[in-house]
Amino acid sequence: MTDVNDPIHVIVAMDFSDALMAELRDISPRLHIERHFPTVPEKAWAEAEILYTLGTFPDPAQAPRLRWIQLHSAGVNHALHEPIIMAEDVEVTTSSGIHAVAMSEFCLGMMLAFNYKVPTMQELKHKGEWPKERQKIFAPLTLRGQTLGIVGYGAIGRELARAADHLGMKVLAIKRDVMHPEDFDGYAEPGTGDQAGEIPLRIYPPEAIASMASECDFLVLTVPLTVKTTHIVGEDVFKALKKTAVLINVARGPVVDEDALISALAANRLAGAALDVFEEEPLPTTSPLWNLDNVIISPHVAGNTANYHERAAALFTANLERYLEKQSLLNRFTRQHGY
Repeated sequence: MTDVNDPIHVIVAMDFSDALMAELRDISPRLHIERHFPTVPEKAWAEAEILYTLGTFPDPAQAPRLRWIQLHSAGVNHALHEPIIMAEDVEVTTSSGIHAVAMSEFCLGMMLAFNYKVPTMQELKHKGEWPKERQKIFAPLTLRGQTLGIVGYGAIGRELARAADHLGMKVLAIKRDVMHPEDFDGYAEPGTGDQAGEIPLRIYPPEAIASMASECDFLVLTVPLTVKTTHIVGEDVFKALKKTAVLINVARGPVVDEDALISALAANRLAGAALDVFEEEPLPTTSPLWNLDNVIISPHVAGNTANYHERAAALFTANLERYLEKQSLLNRFTRQHGY
């Protein structure tokens, strides 16, 4: 890290607005912040100490002074092949936490859609039919009293738990470190989440996911994709789930064994699934998922908001202030864990 009086050169390799750039520059006169999008000149790489980016990275030799990369995304998977990401002398942080409200609301929307038989309503609309037994067909259980299982108790999981708890749902969760439910050093917008980890009635280790799944009416995946979480939801989990249960995946496609999921859905061993992510994206037109009536498909948009850049800049601001004060940064990528 630089001397306290040295200028800090920052590259923003995103299409941030002039207004957002002005706000970032107002943080400190030490910050020399320049926007370079879509390409970054060699001279800028040579001087840069901080990089804000989604998918634009230098080779380590191009940026010898680089010490910190702030990603525009919550996930790191798309960048793991970049040598600079794996460089031990470069800190990497993510935008985890800025998506929490949008993604938890998306999950609640999907739960309500299945509860109130919205897919069936759409099917009947296309057929132009008015069902004779409509009172019976559209007789939902309320979310209140149902059990929600959250796989991955980070920023998104904690905000979803907070919202579900207010709706009267029973909340269970999977967390890598079950002994420290309060262990969370990521970014959270004010008033969101479950900072103390007090909401879940029980917290399970990842190895017990099938046991937790057996109790769930909704199983929501918000876990990061790592070697250990790849296909964490497989045949054993689908066998454990109730036939009335719904799976919601807003994490990454490969955390689910897609073939096993398709088999379970086709055999009606699962009531339905809301899928925002897939093992292959875009989802191939040949995928059986397109033709299953009990599946809601969205094109990897659960975390998107109209003010995404503003939310991302707020997190970047918080981390820039921490960097200037030589404090620990939020949302640090841990190479050992892969997220």
